[in-house]
Amino acid sequence: MSSAAIYSRLRRVFPNTVNSTSSSIRSKLPAKTSISRSSQDHQIGPLLEPKTSLSKPLQVPQIESIVANFKKSSDRDNFRRRYSQYEATVRRLANAQQFSAIKDILEHQRQYPDITKEHFVVRLIVLYGKAKMLDEAQKLFDEMPSLNCERTVLSFNALLAACVSAKDYDKISKLLKELPEKLSIQPNVVSYNTVIKGLCEMGSLDSAVSMMDEMENNNIMPDLITFNTLLDAFYSAGRNAEAENLWCLMEKKDLVANVRSYNSRLRGFVKDNRISDAVLLTEEMEAKGVKLDTYSYNALIKGFIDSGNLEEAKRWYGLMTENGCTPDWVTFAMLVPFACKEEDFDYAYQLCKQSIRVNRKVLDSVTTRVINGLIERKKHQQARKLMNLAKIEFV
Repeated sequence: MSSAAIYSRLRRVFPNTVNSTSSSIRSKLPAKTSISRSSQDHQIGPLLEPKTSLSKPLQVPQIESIVANFKKSSDRDNFRRRYSQYEATVRRLANAQQFSAIKDILEHQRQYPDITKEHFVVRLIVLYGKAKMLDEAQKLFDEMPSLNCERTVLSFNALLAACVSAKDYDKISKLLKELPEKLSIQPNVVSYNTVIKGLCEMGSLDSAVSMMDEMENNNIMPDLITFNTLLDAFYSAGRNAEAENLWCLMEKKDLVANVRSYNSRLRGFVKDNRISDAVLLTEEMEAKGVKLDTYSYNALIKGFIDSGNLEEAKRWYGLMTENGCTPDWVTFAMLVPFACKEEDFDYAYQLCKQSIRVNRKVLDSVTTRVINGLIERKKHQQARKLMNLAKIEFV
């Protein structure tokens, strides 16, 4: 059904509501909103997203104001202790691709006495990495001695983390191989875990596993973070047999699996169409005192959606909320389109209301789809209520 047809139907059902906002609804409704029967309907995609505001591109006066205000605020000791303020500003400028402004505000920090403290410099190195300005991160690391700042494994690890954030995976292994001996720095478990994470992200899973041998040769024992990183990578890649071997190795090393370990395994079972094994695994989690979280329930919900079982998906969604876990945008991204596909618009309506309540609003296209389904079934009161609740989506 076209947006014009939907508009006409809404106008007939809700003349007052629609007439008062006719131009905004007509402009905002998607061009195509009929209920698709595609097998892709229930897949996670750009259907739902966390509540965000789309910001306009930063203009020159805005950029100048951000830089000036940040520099002025930096004069205060208590501001310089707020990492979140630094991160938020750098993220905003990076999203606007204002890299010269990022360099301006971070270079400005050199004038403060904090620059002689390694933890403060580490923050700047990490921020350069998150902005994908790895050359600047490396430059600052190299200049630490001239800033009278001690350079230890802490700042070395920050440089490795910057490589991962900047997705310069080739450099990370090179740094681990060359810098420790050159600078007389002894890598620790964090160093190796960071390199393993980088190798996993670039798809070099075998090299990542081999890194554990290097760790042990240097008398550094892999920890739970090591195994969780590897488990997630192997299960995600569908290499379940090798992941199970890693699970056994983890247990042999007397490392106790936590919820993140189990979630990787749950997703692996679901991806392998072993939904019954995934359910049994949740029973093992409960028996061992590992509390399921939102990600655990999402894995089970996805498994039952993939198998076309809406009733079981509903049941696990109910268990999620009963056990105090808040659904996230992924939960609704899976369930709402699947409920529409199964023509359970009453349930889709309830999900939409819940998504609004927890600030995980359904996008216009999905909201319209649910409203249209309700109207087709003569459930005008519910359609009106959902329109009112989701009015910001149409403004």
